[in-house]
Amino acid sequence: MQREDRGGMGGHLGARPSIDGVWLPVVTPFVDGAVDFVSYERLLAHYLAKGVTGIFPLGTTGESPTLDDDEIEALVDRTVTLVAGRVPVYVGIGGNATKKVIAAMRRLERYPFPGIVSVCPYYNRPGQDGLREHFTAIAEATAKRIVIYNIPYRTSINLRNDTLLRLAEIPNIVGVKDSSGDPAQSLALLRERPKGFAVMTGDDGFFYTALAHGADGGILASSHVRTERFLEVYARMKANDHEGARAAWTELDALVPLLFGEANPMPLKHVLQRHGLIKSAECRRPLTRISAALAQTLDNALPSTP
Repeated sequence: MQREDRGGMGGHLGARPSIDGVWLPVVTPFVDGAVDFVSYERLLAHYLAKGVTGIFPLGTTGESPTLDDDEIEALVDRTVTLVAGRVPVYVGIGGNATKKVIAAMRRLERYPFPGIVSVCPYYNRPGQDGLREHFTAIAEATAKRIVIYNIPYRTSINLRNDTLLRLAEIPNIVGVKDSSGDPAQSLALLRERPKGFAVMTGDDGFFYTALAHGADGGILASSHVRTERFLEVYARMKANDHEGARAAWTELDALVPLLFGEANPMPLKHVLQRHGLIKSAECRRPLTRISAALAQTLDNALPSTP
């Protein structure tokens, strides 16, 4: 299946923005229970200056299930205004009730972002036919592009490759954030996907390996930290400098597990607060803060600016 080349940032299908490189699933800062928009804008400016190639607000890392509709709209508005078309913005819009996902998407359609990242339905554990119907209905309800997010670790359901490849036949389903947790499944997908269908790994520790097997990049929570190093790994792999990429990956290979040592995004927020990028490491319940032991480990591992 042929896909169209890179194009503009609008909300309608046509020439598609490229989905590759290092995309940031940006955290949502809070202070005293409210969204800290000052810190949020600081984060966007910081990571755009670092050179990330895409921004993904309202993902799990952004604690989207804890946000109300007004907060979601305000965050989308701030994001598209501040990014101003410099990189693609794909907004997290997903859930386990197809009708509600479509309603949420329609509330946000007026904002000029090109696509969404939509997670597989969680908790109710549909079969493969239900997954296919869910994403087909979403695709039929919007002109925006859709990246499917497969993360069985969180959803308790795995989108099989055969189902995903059928969904890839739908013109505005343009890629996947692959967090299957199964290297064999991920590598098979990279072999079997149609031309132009983007595969972005969401398994942070698998980033180097995925690139080596032809992945387009990664949507990586851990790229909040040592961002330049993630970008270097990607750039060296694109330049076919595998030895240089492997050397750059060595530092990250040891760091990434620490950033997921307790529930995401608690460790990230600790690091970001410590280095002055956000005012508070506060999360919304049921998430709290990391343990003193992990905090000390992270402080020792990241004594300087992340």
